[in-house]
Amino acid sequence: MVAGESGLGKSTLINSLFLTNLYEDRQVPDASARTAQTLTIERRGVEIEEGGIKVKLTLVDTPGFGDSVDCSDCWLPVVRFIEEQFEQYLRDESGLNRKNIQDSRVHCCLYFISPFGRGLRPLDVAFLRAVHEKVNIIPVIGKAD
Repeated sequence: MVAGESGLGKSTLINSLFLTNLYEDRQVPDASARTAQTLTIERRGVEIEEGGIKVKLTLVDTPGFGDSVDCSDCWLPVVRFIEEQFEQYLRDESGLNRKNIQDSRVHCCLYFISPFGRGLRPLDVAFLRAVHEKVNIIPVIGKAD
């Protein structure tokens, strides 16, 4: 999972890490559409082969995270999504046919922190507190080049 406010280089980092263009069909909204946009959770799958080994990777992106004026509870849909994935996996594990279980759990969250400003924003602290017991968090300072 990648999370953080818009414009910090999340898509660029993911494309560079996996040497693929996961976001080729994404359209950048204009200013009026961007102000009306709310948090969405998008899944993108890719199959990567390296050294003859194929790995199926599902990337969960959170466009619109932290972009609204009132960000007091904008992290709640992300936390709900993570919990739903764990509950779905538990239901699948508890079922009779456990041979072909799809693991849709979130194993890691790359959280992008804005390099502008002093320290963490209250939104950053609230999100990290809510998620730190559910997934591994890797903080990334966005556009720190």
